[in-house]
Amino acid sequence: MSECALLSISQMAEADAAAIASGIPGIALMEAAGRAVAAEAARMAPGDCRIVVLCGPGNNGGDGWVAARLLLEAGYAVEVALFADRRKLLGDAAIMAALWHGDVAELTEPNGRKIGLENCQLIIDAVFGAGLARQLPAHLQDVFENIRTSNVPVLAVDVPSGLNGDTGAVLGSPLQAASTVTFFRAKPGHVLMPGKRLCGRLVVADIGIRPTVLTTIQPRTFVNRPALWQSAYPKLSSDGHKYGRGHAVVVSGPPHATGAARLGARGALRIGAGLVSVASPQASVAINAAHLTAIMVRPFDETHGLQELLADSRLNAFLIGPGGGVGAATRHYVHQLLASDAAAVLDADALTSFSECSERDLLFEAIRARSAPVVLTPHGGEFTRLFGQRTDHSSKLERARFAAQESGAVVILKGADTVIAAPDGRAAINDNAPATLATAGSGDVLAGFVTGLLAHGMRPFEAACAAVWLHGECAAAFGAGLIAEDLPECLPSVLKKLKPVQ
Repeated sequence: MSECALLSISQMAEADAAAIASGIPGIALMEAAGRAVAAEAARMAPGDCRIVVLCGPGNNGGDGWVAARLLLEAGYAVEVALFADRRKLLGDAAIMAALWHGDVAELTEPNGRKIGLENCQLIIDAVFGAGLARQLPAHLQDVFENIRTSNVPVLAVDVPSGLNGDTGAVLGSPLQAASTVTFFRAKPGHVLMPGKRLCGRLVVADIGIRPTVLTTIQPRTFVNRPALWQSAYPKLSSDGHKYGRGHAVVVSGPPHATGAARLGARGALRIGAGLVSVASPQASVAINAAHLTAIMVRPFDETHGLQELLADSRLNAFLIGPGGGVGAATRHYVHQLLASDAAAVLDADALTSFSECSERDLLFEAIRARSAPVVLTPHGGEFTRLFGQRTDHSSKLERARFAAQESGAVVILKGADTVIAAPDGRAAINDNAPATLATAGSGDVLAGFVTGLLAHGMRPFEAACAAVWLHGECAAAFGAGLIAEDLPECLPSVLKKLKPVQ
């Protein structure tokens, strides 16, 4: 799991300090970092081209000085543009600057010397690292604008200058990097939007920091990868039985809105639930029965709601919300479910139905009062309706963590950078979702994936992470033209890649 860790700015500083305390000189870490940058630059640019390295006043600039020296030694035509007074550089950055004997353009003033971009094939942005807490200086933004219009590709060191490494937010107008080299472990800002987009290809370089430092740091944020949840993924036994794999139930809406529940049910069945039923109001039974084969239809009386179904302990995971309708009936079904021992996945209308403050408080009380798992799967609009405006100005990671702690549920805050957060503070950021997932019904399939894994007994945080990752892999495997119905059908080929857990 340590390879999945994402480190905040302060945690990365702690890792650097621990490495230095263990006997690795800071200047050796900087040399290794600069060497990694130079290696990526060599991959991006042919050996006879001109490279301009933009250096700032701190250690990020120090990495740039090292890369410039190594590239010059490798035969590149290299020029350094310094956004600082060279005489005022300190520490390891000053030492590395002193080893540079090539051209330097100092750009400390708005009207200072201009960077020549003629015949330049690569820009290395080593001005500011992930810890920048102020807006980019105006004259630097002017330089960046000239670079943008030149269309010269950019290689960023640590992060594109002006990107916050903790939140993925921007301070000014960072350059769009074709590639970014960071060190030891990535940061949340590398995988949260818009940082994910601005970083381009992300290279995480080994610079000699031992992974054992993570034992002390104890990171609670991860990039979503199979290594994070694979050991908890349900395994099939040669003497197993369908009843041992759980029975998932998806609650259908009225006749005109039954498709969403069927999408969720198909997802639950494909991902491994032994049995799946669609709980159907009487008016929707015929249309659901006409579309389903391996998935069963279980009628229920809307007056009594889900009571009879919930009394059967074999039905151990329920999904409510897709196409269910917003209002009192959906709230009633949710409260019936939360009063049971079945795992619960609340999506779509089951979230919006609780947007009133008093109803929301009752929902969270009911979730916190139970021991069985609850997973909430909001997109941005549903999240705001359910959790209000209190978290609008924090990062997506912080918003998801707040929601999980506030509600007592595992929260999947969906999007291009989906965040999965648990009430205990763990969080994972997903980075494999292609743009094709922005299609009607894909969220219903995701909710079904989660429900199927919960029915099979997977722990809720791990089930949510696995479902989100597999959802993205299915979309990537299918490619262009994806519709929601394709996602469950792509799952078998994706699961083959996880053969050790099957």
